[in-house]
Amino acid sequence: MGQQTSGIYPDKDDTWQVDKWWRKTRLRQRGFLSFEEADRWLIRELEKLRLVVMHGARPDRTFSEAAAHYLLTHQDKVSLETEIHMLNSVMPTIGELLLPHVHDGSLAPYIAKRQAEGRANKTINLALGVVRRILNLAATSWRDENSITWLQQAPHLTLLPLVGHQREPQPISWAQQRKLLPKLPDHLARMALFVLNTGVRDDVACSLRWEWEIKVPELGISIFEVPKEHVKGRRRSRVVVCNSVAQSIIDSVRGQHAECVFVYRRERVKNLSEAPVMPYRPIQTMNNTAWQNGRKAAKLGDLHVHDLRHTVGMRLREAGVAEGTISDLLWHSSKTMTQHYSVAQIVELHQALEKIKDDTGRWNKSLATLKKEQLEREQKATPPKVPQQKKTA
Repeated sequence: MGQQTSGIYPDKDDTWQVDKWWRKTRLRQRGFLSFEEADRWLIRELEKLRLVVMHGARPDRTFSEAAAHYLLTHQDKVSLETEIHMLNSVMPTIGELLLPHVHDGSLAPYIAKRQAEGRANKTINLALGVVRRILNLAATSWRDENSITWLQQAPHLTLLPLVGHQREPQPISWAQQRKLLPKLPDHLARMALFVLNTGVRDDVACSLRWEWEIKVPELGISIFEVPKEHVKGRRRSRVVVCNSVAQSIIDSVRGQHAECVFVYRRERVKNLSEAPVMPYRPIQTMNNTAWQNGRKAAKLGDLHVHDLRHTVGMRLREAGVAEGTISDLLWHSSKTMTQHYSVAQIVELHQALEKIKDDTGRWNKSLATLKKEQLEREQKATPPKVPQQKKTA
């Protein structure tokens, strides 16, 4: 009877479990090998609670608890899915650690593992940045019912160096564009061509909504006012201007989905006269398996979706477009950027994008492309080594 009233009970498989309420806090744990082991655990946990209630001590919290709280309180964040992916990669290393135990030393095994997998320093730093953000919030903003922060002081997390580790942009040529687009599924090819004619980020293309569309009858095009929640940096809303190619893409997908502009569904490969089985659904990311298969089939190496945006920047400069106009189109930060778009500015942006809708025959390559081509030439010019056969006596 004494064992039962203490909150410790026999469990299946000859183990013991704790299930006890104390001052509106439930203490529950299973898998103890003996009553004594369960009793010791319960005594320790009760002592921690007494210190918190009686003396205002800071309760112990694991990083996984802090990460869960972060995700719950930032559900409207545009990059939430990306951050969940990053947290999933780091959680096996630090998830069960108490918050004060998360620092450079405890993160070192994670960094070593990711580097061994061939991950770039920038990619690893993105995950470390999410960890640092959570720890900073735990030390400054998150407080319990006693107004005590979750963490006394956030550690200084050291990020990896980027000099010499960052991949150079690789804008594509018109010939490479003609190779790539046919290798992509129709829905992804449309999105890639839209990015190549507007310069928007791939996450903006994925999140584009019909409710953001504003028609400009004078130009025969549409613009999209993207809310600041979907803009990197979130300083203010921005505008996507369509040239004639981008507008034709927009018109071709109109009516497929009530909310999202770019959508996907699995089409029939037989019984084509019957209606498709699946409805249209939003596209979460352009950098998916179809993109990776397409770039491989087009023999474009590790071409990134973001390289399409670099391509737009290169083509605009090649066409003689002013730097200020390029900054407006690519949403670069600038002290001189206007706070509200005017009709004159929209006309200017539209005219600039019209200059890059077709292959003008201009020759231009980035430094990264020139270096890559030289390396390929050198590899072709070097004859393969033929292993020498050992002479027999």
